Amino acid sequence: MGHVPAVDQEASAAEASSDLRDVMRHFATGVCVVSTYEECDGERVHDAITVNSLTSVSLTPPLISLSFRSDSGFLAKLMGTQQWGISILDADSEHTARRFARPRQEREAALRTLPSEPGHLTGALLFGASGWMECRYRDHLVVGDHVMVIGEVLGLGVHDSPAPLIFLQGGFHRFEPQR
Repeated sequence: MGHVPAVDQEASAAEASSDLRDVMRHFATGVCVVSTYEECDGERVHDAITVNSLTSVSLTPPLISLSFRSDSGFLAKLMGTQQWGISILDADSEHTARRFARPRQEREAALRTLPSEPGHLTGALLFGASGWMECRYRDHLVVGDHVMVIGEVLGLGVHDSPAPLIFLQGGFHRFEPQR
């Protein structure tokens, strides 16, 4: 294993950010679609976004966290409703992950065309997801250029899925678990 020297204290923040991004490309994460809504003229307008920052925080009580850029319009909607749905994607859902990584208007159109249903309490949940959760706002923490949102899990479920979709080295991949 090669040794990389510690970041020079005089290195610019941009260099440190680039170095951290390069290191984190070697860490595989799961991929999910997070959905919420906003009320417009008495109607719910749903939005969803691809996220790979989902983390289990606590089992008792059941808590998860998600991280968003501080200037995210989606974050503003999520903080407004204080509830959201999470659909965990399987390896056959790369196209879905890409659709929800696009600008807002394209994401909203994708929600109208993909098979989904409103969660009992939250945003839309995608059919065929390997797992799902409905969450309610518990707390948040501003950390650097991101906001970490902690949610209480109100409902959840799993479906058998042969392989999860993962994000590694800047791209989507299949992970085939050993049986």
